[in-house]
Amino acid sequence: MPKPSVLDNLGEIKKIDKSDMLSFCLNAPQHYEKAAKLARRLRVHYPEPETIIVAGMGGSAIGGELLKDWAREKAHVPIEICREYSLPAYADANTLVVVVSYSGETEEALSAFLDALKRRCMTVCVSSGGTLREFAGKMGIPHLLVPSGMAPRATLPYLFMPLVVMLEKIGLVSETAAQISEAVRILKQVSSSNSPEKALEDNFSKTLASNVCGTVPVIYGFGIYRAVALRLKTQFNENSKNPAKWEFFPELNHNEIVGWESAGEFAKCFSVIFIRDKEEPKPIRQRIETTQEIIGKELVKTFEIFALGEGQLARMLSTIVVGDFTSVYLAVLRGIDPTPVKTIAFLKEKMRQTKVKEKIIRELKLLTTQ
Repeated sequence: MPKPSVLDNLGEIKKIDKSDMLSFCLNAPQHYEKAAKLARRLRVHYPEPETIIVAGMGGSAIGGELLKDWAREKAHVPIEICREYSLPAYADANTLVVVVSYSGETEEALSAFLDALKRRCMTVCVSSGGTLREFAGKMGIPHLLVPSGMAPRATLPYLFMPLVVMLEKIGLVSETAAQISEAVRILKQVSSSNSPEKALEDNFSKTLASNVCGTVPVIYGFGIYRAVALRLKTQFNENSKNPAKWEFFPELNHNEIVGWESAGEFAKCFSVIFIRDKEEPKPIRQRIETTQEIIGKELVKTFEIFALGEGQLARMLSTIVVGDFTSVYLAVLRGIDPTPVKTIAFLKEKMRQTKVKEKIIRELKLLTTQ
């Protein structure tokens, strides 16, 4: 008789998941709904921009990546993500810069904020407080205050939904309320069917976590699931403390696919997760199935996550939440508390020694006195 999985032992899950990261997966529907309502309070009176830049890092930047994919066939204004200390050369008074920093203290985001002010860009800020909120207030910059006290990666609802709502406020998309409503309904189904109370044999995320355990997960997305694949990759990194990588179709068929050609025994180190959609375009479906056939000739394990829902927002978020559950369950299987990120904390402490952030704050103070 097989040994019972730790994933079916609620007591053990709570011992390992000390900071209760799993609760954010379970409460995702409520968080997305609350975030959308909160975002509607934001007052944005800027004219339609020529370009949009979302500036942020890590968990604060992924919302921008998701927005870029979701809005690609809806908004006629280009959306780019800035993960640098400075904005691209084209940023000017006709550019809308959305600075996102959950803590409000990320030095790269503060530097991009300073750059946006110097270039007189239309600027909006999102944070739970911190230096970003302080100087947005002093400079009269629109700022959305989101709930504090969470791990940044758990705050995706509050860092993504405001971007969706904001696009509607400036007239670039419409009818977001219906999409958000459907997404919340679908997420309630996802949360219920992947909850810790659901046994492994009936729980997709538990089963997927068990199958990829001991491997380096490789996530393949496409179209609106490009950044979804990136999100799942980073969740495996931060929650599961597990190496992972991601790519997207059709680009991966022009390079990545050759890497499996003679992988042999090495392939056993990996598992591949394909993000699928019942409405995926025929050329993409052909590419996915052919890729699966090629990889199947090696020893790599392959799996699929199918999106749920009709609207694009529901389909994207359903896949994200399944991935979030999977990454936490994988952490539990590995006996690792998913919440702490010691390596990032260590790196931030090292970066404080450079005093770059202090210099940025001094420049911001000078701007407020001019």
